[in-house]
Order: sequence, then C-alpha cells, then structure tokens
Amino acid sequence: MAPKKAKRRQQQGEGGSSNVFSMFEQSQIQEYKEAFTIIDQNRDGIISKDDLRDVLASMGQLNVKNEELEAMVKEASGPINFTVFLTMFGEKLKGADPEDVIVSAFKVLDPEGTGTIKKEFLEELLTTQCDRFSAEEMKNLWAAFPPDVAGNVDYKNICYVITHGEDKEE
Repeated sequence: MAPKKAKRRQQQGEGGSSNVFSMFEQSQIQEYKEAFTIIDQNRDGIISKDDLRDVLASMGQLNVKNEELEAMVKEASGPINFTVFLTMFGEKLKGADPEDVIVSAFKVLDPEGTGTIKKEFLEELLTTQCDRFSAEEMKNLWAAFPPDVAGNVDYKNICYVITHGEDKEE
C-alpha cells in the first residue's frame, strides 16, 4: 500500500490529476517522458514556443511560422509540463474510435470477409476520397503495413495498431 500512496502524492505534486497516469501503461509513460525530454530543448521542465522551434529545426523544419508555434502551445490550458503533456495525449487518444468500430468500417470494403483489402483498391480510395493521402503518406503506410505477395493488405492489423499502438516483436 505504501508505494501506491507515495506514487499518488508524487503525481499530484506534479500539478495534475493522478488519473492521467492510469490511462497509460508504465512503458508508454516512459516513452512519453523520453519524447517530452527531447522536445524540452532547454531542459526547464516546460515545453515552450522556443523549444518547439528548436526541436522542429533539428528535424529540418526551419521556416515554421511564429503563429503556428503559438497555436501549438495554446492547445494546452497553461504551461506544458510533463503532466499536461501526458494529459494532452490522453485527450487526443480518448476520441479515437474503438477497434471494433474501425474494423467494421473496413469490413464494408471486404464483402467476402477475408480480413484483407487489395492494395490497389485501398490506395485508390485513400488518394482520391475525402482527406486524400499524399504520395509520401502512402509510402509510409506501405512501409508500416506491407501487402502480402498477392497484394492484399491485412486491415485488422492496421486497426489493431491504430487502437493499441505498434507492439511488434523484434
């Protein structure tokens, strides 16, 4: 019991509800902490506009407008410490559809119920309908979810990764 109480006090001391920490596995929290540390370029414990500009520049995005950076920072209700950062991710993920809903959407495109969709068909849909994928986005999709030798894409795997994150054994 004592470790739980100590943990709860620590989380509340970080300026947020301990509830956000229960939304994630410990390994996910560690990954978010590493990402936070990378973004917090000046290591002051707060992600600022300057931190965002510096980390984007380190990734090759040199001409980011001040207004864009301000909009990013304003997504938070206040200074972006780690708890706020984690809460923001939790809020973004909370709006995601459950896996069964996403699978059902794909099943409309799979009348035979094979669990797969032809690569060419999916690519045509994603590049010509609604929020169209760019060539780069398609390249990234196929790199992450390569079709089998017959040109079929396992959409159940895509749905799993969307809702649970990638959990590949290496």
